[in-house]
Amino acid sequence: MISHLSEGGDALRVRIQNTFGATPLTVDAATVAATDGKSAAVRGRPLPVTFAGLPEAVIPAGGELWSDATTLTTSAQSDVAVSLSVSGTIVPGRHQAAFRTNYLTEPGAGDHTRDTAADAYTETTESTYLVTAVDVRNPRLKGSLVAYGSSVVDGVGSTNCGPGCTQLGTHRRWTDDLARRITAELPPARRLAVANAGVNGTTSAAGCPDLAEHLRGLDAGARLERDVLALHGVTGVLYYYGTNDLPAGCDAEQVLASYRDTFRRLHAAGIKVYVTPVTPRPGYTDEHNEIRHAVNTFVSKWNNCSGTCDGIMGFDQVLKDPLRPNAINPSYDTGDGVHANIAGQQALADTLSLPMLASSADR
Repeated sequence: MISHLSEGGDALRVRIQNTFGATPLTVDAATVAATDGKSAAVRGRPLPVTFAGLPEAVIPAGGELWSDATTLTTSAQSDVAVSLSVSGTIVPGRHQAAFRTNYLTEPGAGDHTRDTAADAYTETTESTYLVTAVDVRNPRLKGSLVAYGSSVVDGVGSTNCGPGCTQLGTHRRWTDDLARRITAELPPARRLAVANAGVNGTTSAAGCPDLAEHLRGLDAGARLERDVLALHGVTGVLYYYGTNDLPAGCDAEQVLASYRDTFRRLHAAGIKVYVTPVTPRPGYTDEHNEIRHAVNTFVSKWNNCSGTCDGIMGFDQVLKDPLRPNAINPSYDTGDGVHANIAGQQALADTLSLPMLASSADR
């Protein structure tokens, strides 16, 4: 599994999850190595990854496990290959669109975690299996920002470079663009890492009546502990939720109740919250747009979600078509009326206030 780092450091650790597995999963061996991400080949000798000092671990059904720290020097916007040899049935979970290529050996091929060449990795996938987080040790960093939302966070559209043009594995999500801005524009003493915790199809509110059954239990509140609070060094959350709640049948009160509860839990953990108003979709009905207006009025009031968040990210204004404000600007539209293309992703990142986000680490 190839992981893209927003910031570098002198060591790292990885989180392995068996969240959706029905049986225990055994990690027989694990390594980490630098890579250019263009194949399963790695740069230099893969380094062993251990778990509580041991080279193997058993992850129970529904469980997760952090590795020990492995000494490996990395840089901002570099890639690392986390290689796992596992016994049991892998359930890939819900991150089935990594928008990059990851590499697999055939089942039964044996342990190839120490390979430097790509020869044994004869299969590819655009899903991410098991590896759900990578921590980088860098004492100079002030903390981490976690982007939290649905497909508009996960990166749908970020491979779209125009009609008939696709760029896979180029890291053009707005969160990637933001990470590059932080590295280029903020002094080392003010920099933060950026983590992406987007999951396609999810909603902020629980219980939206028209939500697909397989997505129930993955709303913002239900997965907050696992996908945000359990991460290390989080100082701020970039909250981009609500776009799916409307077509899934939730009303304004349901959405706002989920906002208030999630923001309260984040603040209780000492994490600041930055929120975008719900962005436009041409497919929204008049009723949907009335709900969107009510939610966005709450978010925009006093520029702090009526006193419940710490700042506003004006993504709705960035993406809207100036001639049809309930639709996306055609130059940013992938063609589905929902997701931003590469140009739109960059425009979102460019509009964010770095001083505002850096202040999340101020105490």
